[in-house]
Amino acid sequence: MSLASHNDCKAGAGTTCAGTQKMDYQTNSWKNVPAGTCTSIKTPHGAGSLTPVEL
Repeated sequence: MSLASHNDCKAGAGTTCAGTQKMDYQTNSWKNVPAGTCTSIKTPHGAGSLTPVEL
């Protein structure tokens, strides 16, 4: 997950390229981060995840 306008390219439905995510923590969008950091990222919905998140 990523913040609005900070997704990496073509992250999911509703995005066409980098920076097109409309809302924070949109579950079908992502941001490429260094290996091993996903699960240490804190979000309003808990820690980051290596698998898709259902809200």
